[in-house]
Amino acid sequence: MANTRTLTPPDPVDRVLPLRDLILYGFQHVLVMAASPITAVFLVAQTLGFDTALTVSIISATFLVCGLGSILQSYGPAGFGARLPFIMVPGGAPIAIFLAIASQTDVQTAVGAVLMTGVFYFLALPVFRRLLRFFPPIVVGTMLLLVAVNLVKIYGGTITGKPGSDGFADPVNVGLALATIALTVIFSRVFTGTLQRISVMLGLIAGTLLAAALGRLDLSGVMQGPLVAVPQLFPFGMPKFDLIASLPLIIFSIISMAEATGQTIATAEIVDRKGDAHAIVPRTIRGDAAASILGGLFGTSLIITSGENIGIVRATGVRSRHVTAMAGVILVLIALLAPVSRLASVLPGPVVGGTAVIVFAIIGVIGIHVLSRVDLREHGAMFTLASGLAMGLMPILVPGVYSQFPQWSQMILGNGLAMGTITAAVVNAFFQFSAPKPVDTAEQAR
Repeated sequence: MANTRTLTPPDPVDRVLPLRDLILYGFQHVLVMAASPITAVFLVAQTLGFDTALTVSIISATFLVCGLGSILQSYGPAGFGARLPFIMVPGGAPIAIFLAIASQTDVQTAVGAVLMTGVFYFLALPVFRRLLRFFPPIVVGTMLLLVAVNLVKIYGGTITGKPGSDGFADPVNVGLALATIALTVIFSRVFTGTLQRISVMLGLIAGTLLAAALGRLDLSGVMQGPLVAVPQLFPFGMPKFDLIASLPLIIFSIISMAEATGQTIATAEIVDRKGDAHAIVPRTIRGDAAASILGGLFGTSLIITSGENIGIVRATGVRSRHVTAMAGVILVLIALLAPVSRLASVLPGPVVGGTAVIVFAIIGVIGIHVLSRVDLREHGAMFTLASGLAMGLMPILVPGVYSQFPQWSQMILGNGLAMGTITAAVVNAFFQFSAPKPVDTAEQAR
């Protein structure tokens, strides 16, 4: 009698899709996250006065490190990377701190701070692992809600422009963003199968075509300049290492580890990853550390795991980590092809903003789903969520609320995501560990 074995189908996160689907879904991730590295580099370039050639080189380097980091997080060799569908980007807060260090000292010192922070990740990880039990669903759900609000606020600025500037809240730009959101929703409802899964990408493409029809797309400079962009090691010269100047970025890395914890747990749940999600967190942080050190060698700020792609995974239902690995490959190709980098940089801000807003709002929905498992009628849970939202939403919705506080404290207090997450973790621990133990009535009756 022949032996027969039942083949167990792979988990959704490990499933290898056909090449066509990998490219399509991977490209969708790239389109959604492309605004982050482009915006970050142009902000640094404008603030520090980079010339065009240096700016293109840093854009290329940022795409390269984001791509390699995404591949690392997706495949997770040797304990580096979560083996989850993650995309890596330069974080908004690290960019602001990088600029502050560069402005107060010089850009070489800022790069040195990035390298020192990458090393600090490894040094702090053994201690941080013991704190993971302080991030139950009530804390993770609070963090995801704050991530959504913070990202919607940030990318809403790409739709309206800066208050007081010419063309602020231009009705055409706002209309393009609203049209992009509407088209994304329509495509998600009308289409089925593969087309439904790439509805976010289709919405962005449709919005871009609409912008071109309205004369809001300028492609004139795409083919100007070199065809190949090769990132340069140490583009600013050898880094300088100043521990005092680096402290703000080093302290932020602790906040970043807390963010990575929530993102890892949320993503593991969405993709039905088996096992304890908390056990994956150290792999995520090691991947962040490796990518940040590599980024420092190429002159970028910290490159960290992004919460942005969580919304894409949830919206599309495509849970394979091979898709984000393919996105990483596409990002590497973009890094080496200068015209593609320039094309990505001319995508209309309102269209990118509209796509980002709907995707990031989905992250808030995920947070609500996580919180649905918590009994919010319970006294401690209610105050944990309320205090986390209070401390997190204040600096997001009321910029400058801590502007008169000492500079060192503003970095934490003024970061709504960090402050809200830390507050929720502390308040939850306070209620959990200070609550009186329930009395065993049977034992009491004896």
